[in-house]
Amino acid sequence: MTRNPLSKKIIDIQPSGIRKFFDVANEMKDAISLGVGEPDFDTPWRIREEGIFSLEKGRTFYTSNAGLQELRNEICKYLERKIHVSYDPKKETLVTVGGSEAIDVGLRCMLDPGDEVLIPQPCYVSYLPCTVMADGVPVTVPLQHENEFKLTVEDLEKYTTPKTKVLIMPFPNNPTGSVMTKEDLEPVAEFVKEHDLFVLSDEIYSELTYGSEHVSIASLPGMRERTIVINGFSKGFAMTGWRLGFCCGPEVIIEQMVKLHQFAIMCAPTISQYAAVEGLRNCDDEVQEMRKSYDQRRRFLMNEFKRMGLECFEPHGAFYVFPSIREFGMTSEEFATRLLNEEKVAVVPGTAFGDCGEGFLRISYAYSLEDLKEALGRVENFIRRLRGEE
Repeated sequence: MTRNPLSKKIIDIQPSGIRKFFDVANEMKDAISLGVGEPDFDTPWRIREEGIFSLEKGRTFYTSNAGLQELRNEICKYLERKIHVSYDPKKETLVTVGGSEAIDVGLRCMLDPGDEVLIPQPCYVSYLPCTVMADGVPVTVPLQHENEFKLTVEDLEKYTTPKTKVLIMPFPNNPTGSVMTKEDLEPVAEFVKEHDLFVLSDEIYSELTYGSEHVSIASLPGMRERTIVINGFSKGFAMTGWRLGFCCGPEVIIEQMVKLHQFAIMCAPTISQYAAVEGLRNCDDEVQEMRKSYDQRRRFLMNEFKRMGLECFEPHGAFYVFPSIREFGMTSEEFATRLLNEEKVAVVPGTAFGDCGEGFLRISYAYSLEDLKEALGRVENFIRRLRGEE
């Protein structure tokens, strides 16, 4: 008998539900995919130019494990400017391979077996498997559509136990587009301090808020020393393939994260790091232009949904909408499958982001207005048939 070569832990983890419809749509002629959260903009030219220059100069060596000192300095200046929190670039800052690595390494450094992690859902698909792989116990906290999928103290009270150690704060939220204002965050911060919890705050969409500035829970009194702020360049700077993220937090945690990162990764891509320095110094205008374009698309989708009579709360962050399809009496998976097969439009079932996403779809507006208009026309045809209007 041959021994099973695989870990039971990894076998039990389900693959991401995001890619399924995207992969099918890729093979389908004339299909439009609104499923993937990737900016449709090119990386700003200044950043690309710096990457090219770095290659020409032969900057293809390892950097220090924690990242280029020059980049860490700029990251700390950026966070002080954006979220009004000061960090030590040498002791409290780590450059990672995307924000995803920071989530994984952070949880592995903070959890002992049996420690519970509160994961508000719907949310990004990596939090739960990363918790499991770190020997933590994921505890999902269902967010409510009626509350615009914001996290409340009432939600937390139901699921916090003496074993709870970490709260993940996924705002601005993927997939819902929900944001947390300062007024929303304040009671949550008090709860965290009262229960002696730590926070992993995933702020990868912080540059993409509409109508209000992003507020980090780390900026509230007593929270800096309890919070790991995770961010990166993929979404706001349109640098998905450059694979560059960062995290800042208390030295006692970052020191151990650097150690684990050192053994697992060595360092983030050098050329990407040099390019990111240029992005942080000189690309505010380009980021603002991308944000304006996303906002235009967001408003277009909200107007179209209203015209179609499709229920959807107004998102104020990221580049997703999360419309409700409960009226049609089918699961999110059934709706998405039929929409793809009958109208050749790929969206992601809400259940890909947790069970409480049932009855919803994630639609990304990180696509051109032309594609969005064509896709929404097909969605309307599909909905009209379901309602018997054709």
